[in-house]
Amino acid sequence: MEEIISEYHIPVLYHECIDNLVINKDGVYLDCTLGGGGHSEGILKALSEKGRLISIDQDDQAIEFAKKRLEKYGSKWMVFKNNFENLDIVLYSAGVDKVDGILMDIGVSSTQLDDPSRGFSYRYDTKLDMRMNQNSKLSAYEVVNEYSEEELARIIYEYGEERNSRKIARFICETRVEKPIETTGELVTIIKRAYPARAQKHPAKKTFQAIRIEVNRELEVLDRAIDKAIDALKVGGRLGIITFHSLEDRLVKNKFRDLATACKCPPGLLVCVCGGKAKVKLITRKPIIPNGEEIEFNNRAHSSKLRVVERLD
Repeated sequence: MEEIISEYHIPVLYHECIDNLVINKDGVYLDCTLGGGGHSEGILKALSEKGRLISIDQDDQAIEFAKKRLEKYGSKWMVFKNNFENLDIVLYSAGVDKVDGILMDIGVSSTQLDDPSRGFSYRYDTKLDMRMNQNSKLSAYEVVNEYSEEELARIIYEYGEERNSRKIARFICETRVEKPIETTGELVTIIKRAYPARAQKHPAKKTFQAIRIEVNRELEVLDRAIDKAIDALKVGGRLGIITFHSLEDRLVKNKFRDLATACKCPPGLLVCVCGGKAKVKLITRKPIIPNGEEIEFNNRAHSSKLRVVERLD
């Protein structure tokens, strides 16, 4: 485990990703979520001198860190600053048509969570932000202070699965009438009013997740990126996606199941009339989850799940 530690971010399900994705050591691979470069370096190590890796990230801090870490791989590695929903544009820019494997590690990196200035965590009292791409116009500040009560309640309920969503949205709107809500600490205080004094989990966890998903369009981006990733794979190429919460995993599971289903006819028809073909086969019918050793070493891995599919004709 020590060989894969990064001062930037501990890569989750490291060996499982490499073993399931790098089928052709001479191939071309795409890491859609570079982060600290842990998974990218694992892929590079598994490739031959003929192999190539293209990495994507929208965070300048992550790219600068990974450049120093991975510069030793020379021309085997290329990096692009972009959102991975634009992976087709990145591949075109890299002069690549189809790839042998694609990895998506969905979620916030440990460094982003642990950096108070980024405003992702409810553990620090800092400016409301939560942008993965710091050039993005929409931040948590705009969501909290400008969205309507109805919009806030919907986002907190749908993206945070928070049963107190209406009460929290109401308290937010009542508070911002007096003055804008500017910090994570102020928001946490408001959220706590909607919870009993002895809540088992931190009261702000679900609401912060919901606002972060909204700010970064996470589910929309993931949905679009899966379709583009499948189109970018060679026959026999694999797509692996690591998720960290039920909304992401449900989306990936349903998308993969749909892509692996040939017939899309309505239930009840005796004969298939749609002529559909499955685009992928499921490599993991059940998700791969971290073992006890990894969870003990990196507690943030406890909710991670890896699902893998392989492109068909």
